Amino acid sequence: MYKIFTDKETKSERQVPTLQTMEEKIQRINELYHKSKKEGLNAEEQAEQKKLRQEYLENVRNNLRAQMNQIDVIEPDGTIVNLGEKHGK
Repeated sequence: MYKIFTDKETKSERQVPTLQTMEEKIQRINELYHKSKKEGLNAEEQAEQKKLRQEYLENVRNNLRAQMNQIDVIEPDGTIVNLGEKHGK
């Protein structure tokens, strides 16, 4: 999503992306998916869909890493290992 701002000095307009919540991004991903199945997407929409999907996956990965960093496991030898450190390569 973009908002149009007009520069007061030059009177020129510019598009500035607005911040989207993850819920809004998921909603847009779903809209683009359904549109792609019904009528297809143009190149701009395909690029938007790809970007949104990448952002979504990055968010999922970051959330998983954060959860793993909070989990400690006691190994059979009695040592305590943090899953984030063990698998967070």
